[in-house]
Amino acid sequence: MLKKEKLEIIRKWYPNALTTIDTVNKLIDYVEEQLELEPTQVMLADSICSDDVNSIQYPSRAMEFLGPFKMGGLDGFPFTGITGMGAFASHVPDNGAVFIYYGPHIGITKEGIIGEIHRLGQSKNTGCCGAAKGALNKLMNNQIEEGNITEMDYQMNTIEQILFKQKDRISNAKTPLYEATEVIFEATDKRILELVEATNYTCKYVILMGAVLINSDSDMGSYSSTKRFDVINLSTGERTNLLNLFN
Repeated sequence: MLKKEKLEIIRKWYPNALTTIDTVNKLIDYVEEQLELEPTQVMLADSICSDDVNSIQYPSRAMEFLGPFKMGGLDGFPFTGITGMGAFASHVPDNGAVFIYYGPHIGITKEGIIGEIHRLGQSKNTGCCGAAKGALNKLMNNQIEEGNITEMDYQMNTIEQILFKQKDRISNAKTPLYEATEVIFEATDKRILELVEATNYTCKYVILMGAVLINSDSDMGSYSSTKRFDVINLSTGERTNLLNLFN
């Protein structure tokens, strides 16, 4: 299947999606040409789901950056919190930048089915993101208790509470899983911005890329639908929205 045919399938759900490879290539071009930095001057942190498919489909060019520092847990929420952000910030080169890629993930098969992927070596499709689907099922079956976050299943319970706060919006949506993923992105975006605001960086720039990471079948690869691309100049405090670069 040609790249344009694969993109056509993904873009039925996410019209601005690019392959993760093209996303990273565009980012590196920006870093080199506009910020005049080498990738080795950029410390990468990602806050994406711990699902093994994200390691399998991780774009190889991202390894040109330093890192990655892993901030995310189930469905990409930044569970390492202020301690993780502070640790990551202390690792960046003085004359460089930090780059934070964050957001939930979702599967789309080559047949265009959302919430599933065909994983290598398996005979049947499986859920993606499994945590989001599990939390959504509990939400739709009225099995989430408000405020219930346990030590034994802290991350899953947190995802459940995020969805619970937007129960009407999700349950009334045409495609509840798509809407649940949007809700999780919004919660993750809000938390990342709070963590950035509370953290001291000693480098030149903070680069924020918020997105929905889209997994697909093992022969389809992965994609990224960028929702935020902000560059903060730490010497001036200027914040620039450059989302148009990825649309």
